[in-house]
Amino acid sequence: MVVAATGLLRAADGILLAQRVTSNGATTTGQIQIEKTRMRTDVTDASGKKSVIFDSTKGVLDIIDVEKKTYNEITKADVDQMAAQMQGAMAQMQQAMASLPPEQRKQMEAMMASRGGMMTSEAAKTVYLKSGSDRVGKWTCDKYDVMQNDRKTGEICTVAPSALGFTAADFEVTRQMVDFFKKIVPMSAQQIFSMGTSTEQGFSGFPVRSISGQTTTEVTDASRQTFADSVFTVPAGFQKQPLMGGRGR
Repeated sequence: MVVAATGLLRAADGILLAQRVTSNGATTTGQIQIEKTRMRTDVTDASGKKSVIFDSTKGVLDIIDVEKKTYNEITKADVDQMAAQMQGAMAQMQQAMASLPPEQRKQMEAMMASRGGMMTSEAAKTVYLKSGSDRVGKWTCDKYDVMQNDRKTGEICTVAPSALGFTAADFEVTRQMVDFFKKIVPMSAQQIFSMGTSTEQGFSGFPVRSISGQTTTEVTDASRQTFADSVFTVPAGFQKQPLMGGRGR
């Protein structure tokens, strides 16, 4: 019995995170399931359930509309193509901006930076400034102000992964997801997707709360779980949809 119980404990190498998301006064729930090379995010709101599955080994991300029984597939080739299209659009925009008066050009650059930095020649660097401590659920966390171009754009509150019973290595797949997306969202990919600890992030620990604009995301529970392969697979019978402006497969 002891041997069998030990085997079951070792098998539970996945992570289940329960989340609460409050945006513009409306509250929704969701969860994140994480394994070594795969992760899945589920969110349920007024429009129904949406799921995002990332497989780092395959280099594929699937966005699933559970209600409509459809999905979009994004591969590394798709990301490379979207990045190339964005670079071309950026070059055209910069050429057009070159003929503007200096003050008007500065205003245009500031406007594009405020929309994510995706059309600027150099994305604004995100800086995290420690601003005290707070409490989220059962965890005491370290607060950081999220700064871009000397402007506060959000907040995060972090705990050491060990406080949740995990290690930084448990979140390696989230960093792989950052690498997957950073070509098309260089300014915010790391803030959006990375949930582990890294000296490159500029903050220490795992965010149990993040605030961006009118949206607050909080972790409400965390536990070890074992997941079936089907969790990380698009359900049979779901119809694949072409990507807008993508490869149209």
